[in-house]
Amino acid sequence: MLTDKQKEKLNEFRDVFIEYPIITTVFNDFDRLRLGKGLAGEKPCMLLNGDTGTGKTALVKQYKERHLPQFINGVMNHPILVSRIPSNPTLESTLAELLKDLGQVGSTERKLRINGTRLTTSLIKCLKTCGTELIIIDEFQELIEHNQGKKRREIANRLKYINDEAGVSIVLVGMPWAEKIADEPQWSSRLLVRRQLPYFKLSENPKHFVQLIIGLANRMPFTEKPNLSEQATVFALFSLSKGCFRTLKYFLDDAVLYALIDNAKTLTTKHLVKAFEVLFPDVANLFTLPVAEITASEVERYSLYKPESAQDEDPFIATKFTDRMPISQLLRK
Repeated sequence: MLTDKQKEKLNEFRDVFIEYPIITTVFNDFDRLRLGKGLAGEKPCMLLNGDTGTGKTALVKQYKERHLPQFINGVMNHPILVSRIPSNPTLESTLAELLKDLGQVGSTERKLRINGTRLTTSLIKCLKTCGTELIIIDEFQELIEHNQGKKRREIANRLKYINDEAGVSIVLVGMPWAEKIADEPQWSSRLLVRRQLPYFKLSENPKHFVQLIIGLANRMPFTEKPNLSEQATVFALFSLSKGCFRTLKYFLDDAVLYALIDNAKTLTTKHLVKAFEVLFPDVANLFTLPVAEITASEVERYSLYKPESAQDEDPFIATKFTDRMPISQLLRK
């Protein structure tokens, strides 16, 4: 069993945020968009997409936490408004969600009975009063999945209107197919900044994956920081995660747990072996294999959504990975 102190340390590591190069780029994009507040001309918008597990929501949460609401001259200032597209969204529910996340609690149900025009007017007024500099809308793929044609255009056009009238840039965040919003004439030229949070790939930039591993190791709650940058360990971690940050982090969370249960001074190969045995009991343990025997695959194509699929077909197409191959072969691709 863990002591309260150990639980606290484990929770701190579970919540750790690593800012690697693409994250820094996106944060810089957000900062530049905010500079447009109060300046003349159109306010550019941004599309940020990424497959499941790439850390989109964690990135948005971290940026918001760096710019929390605060009272200024007696008014609660919300520099960053983070909201999301509701499941099966309508124009009214989308606008009401934005108002709720801007602090208009208690009036959401009433506002849902108000027409879209009045909701829009109320939202624009609140954005100006609260000094909002950037709107970030998460789960934007919900708009693509549930609102085809007229309804989707209605919501997209209303967001464009808010962008213009409130003078605030909007960031749309979602799965890879969120980029279909660019097919809307009103948004194709408005999305001047487009970024993708990718999976890590050894064939493109193995250094970034190694740096991520080192960053996570340095934030582990031990008196001695573990050495996870040895070739065999890095290759095993990539093999089990396929370059997906979420999978990698979940595994290391478990490994840290076993090390804390052992009251260990640091995380060792023994704890990595234990975590792998528990999670993948029917597979050869990657952390006991020689380097030459470790195989891996990496992303080949990100997940897709095809609404035009036949009625008996799943419109969601899973992420495609390469066939497993020796790590040395991946590095030569």
